[in-house]
Amino acid sequence: MATAEFIRFDSVKKSYDGENYVVRGLDLSVAQGEFLTLLGPSGSGKTTSLMMLAGFESPTAGEIHLDARRIDHVPAHQRNIGVVFQNYALFPHMSVADNVAFPLRMRGLNSIEIAKQVKRALDMVRLVGMDARKPAQLSGGQQQRVALARAMVFEPKLVLMDEPLGALDKQLREHMQLEIKALHRRLGINVVYVTHDQSEALTMSDRVGVFDQGVMQQLAPPAELYESPANLFVAQFIGESNTLRGSLVDVQAGHCSLRVGDGTVVKTRAAAGLTTGQPAALSLRPEKVRLLAKGHEPSDTLNAVPATLIDLVYHGDHTRLCLNTCGSAEFLMKVPNDAALPGLRPGARLTVGWDAAQCQALPLQ
Repeated sequence: MATAEFIRFDSVKKSYDGENYVVRGLDLSVAQGEFLTLLGPSGSGKTTSLMMLAGFESPTAGEIHLDARRIDHVPAHQRNIGVVFQNYALFPHMSVADNVAFPLRMRGLNSIEIAKQVKRALDMVRLVGMDARKPAQLSGGQQQRVALARAMVFEPKLVLMDEPLGALDKQLREHMQLEIKALHRRLGINVVYVTHDQSEALTMSDRVGVFDQGVMQQLAPPAELYESPANLFVAQFIGESNTLRGSLVDVQAGHCSLRVGDGTVVKTRAAAGLTTGQPAALSLRPEKVRLLAKGHEPSDTLNAVPATLIDLVYHGDHTRLCLNTCGSAEFLMKVPNDAALPGLRPGARLTVGWDAAQCQALPLQ
């Protein structure tokens, strides 16, 4: 059975000057209960899309629908959407309880119902017993939980989060990612989350929409984004990727051969629409590359190429090797630290390889 649609953008555009568009014809459907992340660099259109959904910006063209109701002309305070910002936006003179109660008071609830809902919201984010404290008496993570409680205290069906963990240190940020995802699963609400951190997007989301220059470049589950990027921008923005540019010498049935910078021909999967002779780029994740025995020959399913080791750097769970191969002096390889590295030193001559099915040829943009 298909999951019900909850959010829909139909050909939505946004321009501030009537000439330049920060969002260009966005079409998007979000299922009931989904955790969707909008990901992209600064100025890509992701935050503007979120602000239009929240009602803080109006579309220049197109329609936005929420739960089968058109909302692009509905004021923000009538959309019943919870919003969490990066700076938390807590009232410093109010207690935790009063901050959380604020949306309920604005909705005219009585004091008994307010106290009941505030208690439930603080329990939900594990802040019971801190209701009398002021924001300045809380840690960054606790303040973020207050902001979450305030966004969810009136039981919205949709919560929007704009870079909500950007001000936290790495360890706390990772902890809060898991907390937010657990809350989403437990409550069954929709979450639309904006970030420029691709690791955060992959960790938390059911699907990720990758934005660049006002256009959603790809919308897919995290594993699909990482393993099968739609274009070179997505491949390079999501995680680390070796990019080898060249021209296609053979394309057939979703596979192809690509002649790269130094004349080496490598086998790879082919993105849809590629043709023989077309300029293209190989996208290959560093962890897909492995050391081979010297003299190992390539095959239809395995690429094997000579390489020179430029440098190697210890990274805790893996060692990163920088290689000169295939015409690139910045070719990366990641080797788990439980694997044997036979006394490698810069200048060593190696043979490295990767499966043809684990890389992809993409059109040059």
